[in-house]
Amino acid sequence: MDRLTLDQLGETFVQSRSGWCVSLFMPTHRAGREAEQDPIRFKNLLRQVEEGLTAKAMRSAQVRDLLKSAHRLLQDQAFWRHQSGGLAVFFAEDLFRFFRLPIDFAELVVIAKRFHVKPLLPLLTSDGTFYILALSQNELRLLEATRHTVDEVDLGNVPESLSEAFPDGFPGKQVQFHTGTPSGSGNRPAVFHGHDVSNDIKNRIQQWFRMIDKQLRGFFPDGRSPLVLAGVDTLFPLYREVNTYPHLLDEGISGNPEGLSSEDLHQQALAIVEPVFKKEREAGYDRYRQLAGTGKTTTDIAEAVRAAHHGRIDVLFVAIGMQIWGGFDPEKDTVSVHRSDEPRDGDLLDLTAIQALIKGATVYAVSPEQVPDRAPLAAVLRY
Repeated sequence: MDRLTLDQLGETFVQSRSGWCVSLFMPTHRAGREAEQDPIRFKNLLRQVEEGLTAKAMRSAQVRDLLKSAHRLLQDQAFWRHQSGGLAVFFAEDLFRFFRLPIDFAELVVIAKRFHVKPLLPLLTSDGTFYILALSQNELRLLEATRHTVDEVDLGNVPESLSEAFPDGFPGKQVQFHTGTPSGSGNRPAVFHGHDVSNDIKNRIQQWFRMIDKQLRGFFPDGRSPLVLAGVDTLFPLYREVNTYPHLLDEGISGNPEGLSSEDLHQQALAIVEPVFKKEREAGYDRYRQLAGTGKTTTDIAEAVRAAHHGRIDVLFVAIGMQIWGGFDPEKDTVSVHRSDEPRDGDLLDLTAIQALIKGATVYAVSPEQVPDRAPLAAVLRY
């Protein structure tokens, strides 16, 4: 899985370019027969790109040059053996980037004067992504998840066990964690036990947790995704004392996570975060309904584009799977909306959503029937 942040979108993908920008999305698979078909699907999409660029009067030599990096990726067998739920590829004359992400993308090719990034919104919006931090004496895992997918995140150089964190002198064999069961079952409640249950041991554990907390700061692209702890009950208060991430949830997954698969942890964590997501979405709907008709909401695409550019959007609901084609001139602050894709057009829903996110809005990418007033988008304005 590859890392994707709002900063990357703002710096690289949102601005218009002089040449054509190609955005390609497709589902991928980690193993099995479907995974063997992924390169074929990618090849077919590249053929669509070639046809689309040719239709835009691009010369054959220019098309071949633009597609060189994509064709090299097609031949990279190691690349296709390491996939996530979906693949997003962006390329232009001076740029080629790809992201293997935990999103089951629908196949899509967009050729425009800026990149099309709206399919990425489920990873960046307020109810799109959550994280699971599985802690035990011998193992550390960070999982990035959506409602339908889960992937393990490479934590780099952070020590992945107590013995690795303290290789010189930490009494790792003397410290064990037990998760409790009711009295009389034969197991004791969750405790530290060993040769010396001292404050020094607890301090060492919290030192390790501080290392983890510091490393995690670079792994949450939007800074708002919920984080669920998984571990024996004893560890929860120790980690919370050193945690600096503001969206660590109070409820966690109790028990030693070492024997649980990523899918098991995902299922248990989803049950914890879904009510949180639902409550936040409902609060957004309530705000829209309360302010409708006061001038503090809009479903007008042109007004929303301008409001997003100027940082006026506070909450935005935007329909996934839809496009509204047109253009925005930031110098003149004018928006043009077209019935179909015209030269130099882009998806205005895409532009509004990304600009709103970059300017700090709460954005929900939802199905069209879930947008207030059944419009392509609905926004609550700051002013």
